Amino acid sequence: MKVLITGATGQVGRALVASAPHDVELVPCTHAELDVSESEAVSSRIRAHAPEVVVNAAAYTAVDRAESEPELARRINSEGPRYLAVAARAAGARLIHLSTDFVFDGNSSVPYRPDSVTSPLSTYGLTKRDGEEGVASVLPRAIILRTAWVYAAQGRNFVHTMLRLMRTNGSVRVVADQVGTPTTAQSVAQAIWKIIEAPQLAGVHHWTDAGVASWYDFAVAIAEEGAQLGLLPREVSVTPISSAEYPTPARRPHYSVLDRRSLVALAIPQLHWRARLREVLAEIARG
Repeated sequence: MKVLITGATGQVGRALVASAPHDVELVPCTHAELDVSESEAVSSRIRAHAPEVVVNAAAYTAVDRAESEPELARRINSEGPRYLAVAARAAGARLIHLSTDFVFDGNSSVPYRPDSVTSPLSTYGLTKRDGEEGVASVLPRAIILRTAWVYAAQGRNFVHTMLRLMRTNGSVRVVADQVGTPTTAQSVAQAIWKIIEAPQLAGVHHWTDAGVASWYDFAVAIAEEGAQLGLLPREVSVTPISSAEYPTPARRPHYSVLDRRSLVALAIPQLHWRARLREVLAEIARG
């Protein structure tokens, strides 16, 4: 099977390449090699390689910067997925498109189902929602996989930011009234490979690691686990604050836990987010 991956140097893209089954022929495409916002480039690349599966891991993910760069976010997050869907349809390829918990407004008190009504609060969330709709309109059998709070041992993410600030300042103040599920890129990659093995699967699905946390909970765990691994001193202080005390250009959902039950039948390996965090910090510690 030939699988073309966009955004191959992003967190999920790297994890997909690293965990690919031996019998898969990979076509990893970096942003420099394939800009998904260029329709002709997308169609010619997919036509040339004729993959059986296209995984779109490319995205504009700078949530706050998207408020001042809405057109760029729209081209990558909204138009790009639709171009990929058109090209995949022409090639007879299956498309798996990654999306986000930020398509929801956070007003729920129970996990969001795949069929829950979307109502994004930010430009980033809006462009991702529009990307989902573009894919579904062109390729109804495509997979739209929403995930949340993704991080890895490499790349820019909350874990690396916290490690840097904790080392530098010895203390951090972290929002405690936004709740979701930290999820490793490796976990998302495992889910995608399982989805690829299930050709009958279609539509919108959710995948995150197990459990629920606020950003404050996540930061406390980073401090505790990081100290045990020698990445941080033991006296790091983590103080909970409200979203109002840490204003950002983009509004974020206060609750964005995702219901993963539609993928239970695939028997995807699932660990609690804190166990996954321990694995990532151990990888960082090994250098």
